[in-house]
Amino acid sequence: MGDDGGRGGQGRAWRSLAAAFGLTVLVVASAVTAPPGRIRLDLISSFLLVVPAMATAARRRLPLVVLGLATVCLLVYQLRGYPGVAPALTVMVALYTAIKSGHRWPAGAAVGVILVGGSASELASVDAGGPAPDVVQRWLLLIGWMVAACVAGELSRQRAVHLTHVEQRALDAERTREETARRRADEERLRIARDLHDSLTHSISLIKVQAGVAVHLARKRGEPVPEALVTIQQASREAMQELRATLEVLRTDDAPAGGGLERLDRLVEGARKAGIPVTVTVTGRRCTLPAPVDRAAYRIVQEALTNVTRHAGPATASIRLHYGDDALTVHIDDDGLGTGRAAVVPGVGLVGMRERVTALGGSLHAGHRDGGGFSIHATLPLKRPSPPLDSPPLQLEESS
Repeated sequence: MGDDGGRGGQGRAWRSLAAAFGLTVLVVASAVTAPPGRIRLDLISSFLLVVPAMATAARRRLPLVVLGLATVCLLVYQLRGYPGVAPALTVMVALYTAIKSGHRWPAGAAVGVILVGGSASELASVDAGGPAPDVVQRWLLLIGWMVAACVAGELSRQRAVHLTHVEQRALDAERTREETARRRADEERLRIARDLHDSLTHSISLIKVQAGVAVHLARKRGEPVPEALVTIQQASREAMQELRATLEVLRTDDAPAGGGLERLDRLVEGARKAGIPVTVTVTGRRCTLPAPVDRAAYRIVQEALTNVTRHAGPATASIRLHYGDDALTVHIDDDGLGTGRAAVVPGVGLVGMRERVTALGGSLHAGHRDGGGFSIHATLPLKRPSPPLDSPPLQLEESS
């Protein structure tokens, strides 16, 4: 971006220099073709013509300096009696730039000085027989052109100010829309947090308390505690922790630390206690994952094991994690019920997986395995790309 800005600045400089060179040629040509003056063109007249015209290349950075130089050179040119009023072209350009830059009073003073000084110098040079009758009219016409240049500069300045105001209003409107959308999103998050708290917290707490009481009574009576009861107690405790973390995210719009694959061992242990043999294989060079990838991988494994528990019947499951250079691959297989021929409609669990993976720019494949069972394969890029315009379709072969 810096290089583009430098090239743009150099381009503007070259354009200004080219315009100044063209103005110089025009001024010199006007002086050469003008009616003869009191004296012929010489080295001094060349300086008075060329130097202010070339100085207009810096008129945007030094508008008042260029205007002062052009005004002085015009007055000296007229005072010496050179042919025509060619330097007036340079003064008009300088007046336009000065007015456009907001220097109204210096520009007005320059016009007044040129009118008084130019006409007075020319009148003083006339023979004692009286001034030429067209001197005042000619200078008034020249001043008229200068005033026109000032008007053009003011119109250009007003247009630039108007465009600036329009752009600022557009930015303010966009900022207001963003703030309104953000406020509505905050309000919606708080509403969802309240609804989740009201609808789930009480029920999960009740399950946890009742499971805890049942375990306590069984131990107090010396009876064996059913494994399912212990699993319910542990699962309800973890559900409460996850619910609190979710509510915290909704209320603060900030993801909590953790919540990723560091909890995989506990998740696998819970599945084993529920009667599902699970194996975990990790390959590749392990590294610290970006937080969104870490959480998405954990949620995918969690949902997959939940689906095995609910739908697969007696089954075993295998989890394979591969740490690649640019992506994490998650592969979950089970050998439960089902064949590879059934048609499917994706359920909420698989849709949620797809949304997580798509948000990270990855891919998800889910479907029946040949010979029975179900397979989920997710690829999660470690570097998040630009979000796609349209979410890719979920490739499924069975519902969840």
